Amino acid sequence: MTVIISATLPEDLLAQVKAIAPVIVVPAGTPPQEVVPASDRHAVTGMLCTLRTRVDDALLDAFPNLKIISNYAVGYDNVQIDRVNARNVLVCNTPGVLDAAVADLTFGLLLCLTRNMVSLHEFVRAGSWKKGPAPLAIDVAGKSLGLLGMGRIGKMVAKRAKAFDMDVCYHNRTRDEESESQNLARYVARDELFEKSDVVSVHVPLSDATRGSVGARELGLMKTSAYLINTSRGPVVDETALIEVLRSKRIAGAGLDVMVQEPLDADSPLCGLPNVVLQPHVGSATVETRRAMIALATDNLVRALRGETPKAMVNAHVWGGNIR
Repeated sequence: MTVIISATLPEDLLAQVKAIAPVIVVPAGTPPQEVVPASDRHAVTGMLCTLRTRVDDALLDAFPNLKIISNYAVGYDNVQIDRVNARNVLVCNTPGVLDAAVADLTFGLLLCLTRNMVSLHEFVRAGSWKKGPAPLAIDVAGKSLGLLGMGRIGKMVAKRAKAFDMDVCYHNRTRDEESESQNLARYVARDELFEKSDVVSVHVPLSDATRGSVGARELGLMKTSAYLINTSRGPVVDETALIEVLRSKRIAGAGLDVMVQEPLDADSPLCGLPNVVLQPHVGSATVETRRAMIALATDNLVRALRGETPKAMVNAHVWGGNIR
């Protein structure tokens, strides 16, 4: 048994893996088949990787005995799930441990947009304060927050919004009756969410069904005073359509932690728009959260290598416990 590690592991976690199997370290984002010699590939049974490692037929063909892929992320849009299912390869992820951190960043973007905090920071630094009063922002209390997606992170955002006396609504594939009964959020039709919300926050996973699903039509439904926030995946939003409505001030602004192309080029139109607040995909980027994520990713891998059931499995139906 040999394991590929394509993520930076703390020494104590790396030692856990090495206690079970030899490790081949591959730089994050580099296709493992470009690094691992052909003579060693048949021994590879496990891999711990980031979203930058594309798991497709090319990788699976190169490592025919691969049985477990532990993704250092909640999302797994780097994995062609139909292909791994066809080969009975288990995929694990890291749900739950990053929900609060992403929700915090989401609400931070909401406050930056509504209270105009980034441009006011520059207003002070540029000495404009001495020339006259700052432009007014808007209140958060009493405004409507629409959550597109009501999973773990959506619920966390709803709780924060309630603390700020916001009116929270949501749209999801299935009704969340528990959240409704707790008065955490009320269910609305998808179009109504875009039409009536003062802030729309996107919390859906990237899939064939959601790619580009927030497009010109949805953006056109929004109020001219409304803001869009995306902390899920960049391609969920039609970026070209978003840039157009931001340029024309058809909506008030956007807060983005994710983009279609990452890292974002400095010459992207998004970087030149004054009504956009950008973050470099850092929703989970706190010391505590990243440690919890990499610990869970390692634990998933180690458990699977031992033949034990991992804590977080994406395609649990393929798990048979017969790694060795």
